[in-house]
Amino acid sequence: MSDKHSPDEKDPHDPQGMRGGLTNYGDTDFSLFLRKAFIKGAGYTDDALARPVIGITNTGSAYNPCHGNAPQLLEALKRGILLAGGLPMEFPTISIHESFSQPTSMFMRNLMSMDTEEMIRAQPMDAVVLIGGCDKTVPAQLMGAASAGIPAIQLVTGSMVTGAHRGERVGACTDCRRYWGKFRAGEVTADEIVEVNDRLVPSVGTCAVMGTASTMACVAEAMGMTMPGGASPPAVSSDRMRVAEQAGAQVVEMARRRLTIDQVL
Repeated sequence: MSDKHSPDEKDPHDPQGMRGGLTNYGDTDFSLFLRKAFIKGAGYTDDALARPVIGITNTGSAYNPCHGNAPQLLEALKRGILLAGGLPMEFPTISIHESFSQPTSMFMRNLMSMDTEEMIRAQPMDAVVLIGGCDKTVPAQLMGAASAGIPAIQLVTGSMVTGAHRGERVGACTDCRRYWGKFRAGEVTADEIVEVNDRLVPSVGTCAVMGTASTMACVAEAMGMTMPGGASPPAVSSDRMRVAEQAGAQVVEMARRRLTIDQVL
């Protein structure tokens, strides 16, 4: 008989890892048995499933250029989690973009918060990484995670780079409104407004100006919910990817220490 034991055998009453939030079939051992049977269908081994489980909110969407770097962030984040001995498990939630949300993105913010909270509660994870940008997403995720009450860290997507139009540095969204106002006033031609439209958002990421997206990123960092310095690197920079990797390592440590969000806030 093998002397190899899983954490489930060592401490069957510890609701960590794959034991967390078991579906209620009236038999917890059967619930765990069934869960592991299904997850193994995706190719996971017992060794992988014995590690701290780190949930990752994947808020990437073709409708959301603010989160357009989500695939790269996920890759770097998973690298950090794996190197630290955790098991990364990404899952989708609502994705909100200011310009693609009708009637308004604020209307969708509370729905995103509830979605985030319930998906954290419903699935087994020892900690969660919240990938988000813009001024509605970050508060929605932080509110949802705070209500769920597990260890959590915010990974903001970062700002876009600035563009240039006829020798002037421009960036969304302040210059969007400024140039549209000039166009309506007859100070900018129809040809030029088409030209400037191609220059205002030169990369993925949140608005590059000192607006509400940058504010919420700074607030999240000030509250201790991001890595130190995690608010400022642009979305397409190597610094942003390094922050993601560092966040992955940090969240595994938080899971092991059971450093819940209420202790941080």
